[in-house]
Amino acid sequence: MMIQSKPATIDCPVTLAVVRQNAKAAFDDLVRFCETCEAPFWRFEKELLVRVAVLGCCLIRLFLAARYERLDLQPFLKDGKYRPGDPYAERILKTFYGEVTYGRHYLMSRGGGRGFFPLDVVLGLTRDRLSPWVMQWVARLATRMSFKAAQMVCKAVLNWAPATETIEQVVLGMGRDAAPFMQQLKAPPEDGDVLVIEVDGKCPPTATAAELAKRRGKRKPKHEKDCACGCQRHRGKAKRKARGSKKRRKRGDKSKNGKEVSVVVMYTLKRGDDGKLHGPINKKLYATFAGRKAAAQWARAEATKRGFGPDTTKIVQVVLDGAKSLKHNLKRLFPKAIFTLDVCHVVEKLWALGRHFHKEGSEELKVWVEELKVLVYAGKIRKLLKRLEKLLEQVPRHGPGTKGRRQALAKLLGYLKPRRKMMRYGDWIKQDLVIASGQVEGAVRYLVGERLDCAGMRWVQAKAEAVLHLRCIELNGDWEKFATWFQRKTQGRLNKGERHKVLTSQPLPLANAA
Repeated sequence: MMIQSKPATIDCPVTLAVVRQNAKAAFDDLVRFCETCEAPFWRFEKELLVRVAVLGCCLIRLFLAARYERLDLQPFLKDGKYRPGDPYAERILKTFYGEVTYGRHYLMSRGGGRGFFPLDVVLGLTRDRLSPWVMQWVARLATRMSFKAAQMVCKAVLNWAPATETIEQVVLGMGRDAAPFMQQLKAPPEDGDVLVIEVDGKCPPTATAAELAKRRGKRKPKHEKDCACGCQRHRGKAKRKARGSKKRRKRGDKSKNGKEVSVVVMYTLKRGDDGKLHGPINKKLYATFAGRKAAAQWARAEATKRGFGPDTTKIVQVVLDGAKSLKHNLKRLFPKAIFTLDVCHVVEKLWALGRHFHKEGSEELKVWVEELKVLVYAGKIRKLLKRLEKLLEQVPRHGPGTKGRRQALAKLLGYLKPRRKMMRYGDWIKQDLVIASGQVEGAVRYLVGERLDCAGMRWVQAKAEAVLHLRCIELNGDWEKFATWFQRKTQGRLNKGERHKVLTSQPLPLANAA
């Protein structure tokens, strides 16, 4: 049961007959408008939407009034802890169609303290002013666009919109249950024979301590307008004059205070009659600011759920970009997996090395790289390393550009040698396994980049975590399941007597950060 403070009372409760009459009048008005309207279609459609919203509010009031009259209070009073209070306490609820006012019984605690509203408990309504459907609607919009853009879409579709701060609070509130929802999801049916895990990262911009202090600190008094009209061209001039010139960045400093988001893409491949592996099947995305260790733990739990436990005899392949800490975390959890270095990273490094020896865009550079690529894709890494070592010996100790060549060669050799076992591309191509991390590269771009790495954005990590988790649910195609599960869990909390409220301004804890 939902415990709440005692509300103000009213003298004239609205009866079901009056609400029914209002709904019929709104419906008749809507029919009359459609029959008599002489406006062009575009204006008719626009005005029709307003009248449909009015009818929708009337029908919601009718539903609530009917539930109010049918509600039996005896199950809530039989234990003797509560006694009847106000028989008709009003409340305003913001729904899809607009604001709706309704009344409900209030039960008072016999032992002192707060009472509760039985009708709200039965209907699954929390203390938030937004209806459950509106909350999941704005949260879903916020996974695809900024809070401001989500507000604009709400205004265009619903003719009203919550504040951007309210949308953020909805995202933070629902985001708290996003990770538990993903954990309890059952394994997808009809999975493939080979499990592939691709891991990468991206660093969206985050707010610095100075930016947060400025954002949360006391607002300074407004400066005088630079001109009488206060137009956009001049309104900031006085403020800039009082502030003084900004400190200029050093040349080449384009830091955005980026913090890494670890992204995991997991899917399976199924061996067909032609001997090739087909897919991806049941692809799932996961992203977190909590660190690479947390991402690896999610991958381990999800793989076990899908039938690829630590002792599985089935093929598990992990494709990485070569980060040592990432491989270390995954190696402990997937001891029998095939670890593969993304071949595209190797080729990119070969191109970077070739530019030290040949002119950019030249045919010689292309031929030089193509010869080395043949060795890479054939899995002849020893031969590749010997050729690079021989080239390093041939570079003179002195002369223009020789120092850069030696350093580039030494750096590439230092990168490739510890990762030789992750570069058996010839064998994996024969088995039709994955040798490049194209799936996770795309996921990094559209999962993180398109939502968190836009111009002007500066995130707080723990708040952006909620957006990331909800966005994963949306892109995985699980939003309808999540909305149903979330409401069922909310109903359970209300039935237990919690004073539950979805909206919150508290960020998500990143306890698993490592």
